[in-house]
Amino acid sequence: MEDDAALRRIAAGDRAAFQAFYRAHAPWLAARLRRRCADPELAAELLQETFLAVWRVAAGYRGGAQSAGWLWSIALSRLIDSQRRAAVRPHTVVALGDEEHGRHPSAEDEALTRVWDTTVIDALRRLSPELRAVLQATVLDGLSVREAAVLLGVPEGTVKTRAMRARRQLREALS
Repeated sequence: MEDDAALRRIAAGDRAAFQAFYRAHAPWLAARLRRRCADPELAAELLQETFLAVWRVAAGYRGGAQSAGWLWSIALSRLIDSQRRAAVRPHTVVALGDEEHGRHPSAEDEALTRVWDTTVIDALRRLSPELRAVLQATVLDGLSVREAAVLLGVPEGTVKTRAMRARRQLREALS
């Protein structure tokens, strides 16, 4: 309930409440973003965008002890948006002798590479960000459908539908 009160105060423009909310939630949120994003600078940027959104939309928080899920849904939305932008952004060619600033594999990608063959990894990468997020939450994080729904900020039925679509697409890609 402390978060509910803090978010009401943030909605009223209370900077001290915002700073306290940031200090309480930024560490775990940063860690979760870094787990899903190989680029530490992008993870830091997403963290800042998330808290900027909290400042702007705190009045829209409905309360009820789910502030962490609400906060994560904002962060996840920012992450998915960044992945969409990256997918349509043209890739630049690195000239010889230039330092490469490309994407480095995440810890999860490296772990999967050791366990699964490249066919499975390629099939997972071809999934849309929304479908990957559902598989991440339900399979890798081990969350229930209800927990994943809160985390992703979508209805439980949407989680089930996306999980079914993701499994179907993986089956088709692997057969």
